[in-house]
Amino acid sequence: MHRTLIALATAASAFAASPALADTALFAGGCFWSVESNFEKVEGVSEAVSGFAGGHVENPTYNQVAYGGDTGHYESVQITFDPEVVSYEELLTVYWHTTDPTDAEGQFCDYGPMYKPAIFALNDEQAAIAEASKAAIAESSGYTIVTEIKPAATFYPAGPEHQDFYKTNPDHYERYRIGCGRDVVIRELWGDQAFLGTSENPFP
Repeated sequence: MHRTLIALATAASAFAASPALADTALFAGGCFWSVESNFEKVEGVSEAVSGFAGGHVENPTYNQVAYGGDTGHYESVQITFDPEVVSYEELLTVYWHTTDPTDAEGQFCDYGPMYKPAIFALNDEQAAIAEASKAAIAESSGYTIVTEIKPAATFYPAGPEHQDFYKTNPDHYERYRIGCGRDVVIRELWGDQAFLGTSENPFP
């Protein structure tokens, strides 16, 4: 009996000491190059992958989504994070302050269904947190928040040429981001809270 209790205590201790499993979030905020770039600057995020979600075409290519007719897909980013370092609620704070949630038709210079802003809630808990966060940011900002909160959707990664684009093609990416006016609009919208939660403007 004594040995059994020791074994159970050891197992419980080992379980308690094991690291928390990483969690996942799925956001659409216009060009996935920029969304990925922003979230990879958040402490506690281990990976951000550019891709597509919300549509009816399986394993879509970029050309299908961008030029092949109505696939229903949004350019999206799947974010893997450690909830012991950064919470889902905090990721939503980053999301609001790195996008324009007042524009239902696209983001910045990119317009059309694939660029519309959306939060894909991957479970009931995320849905409730997202709804509360949306209401809170609307109240605190005074803006009409048009970003949709949508149910879970299958995520399809984009091709390797779109992953970490801001790192692999820095000159192209910089020209795009400046030309699109993304940072200018975000700073006009959010002032000193622009990029809140990223390495550019860390949480207090």
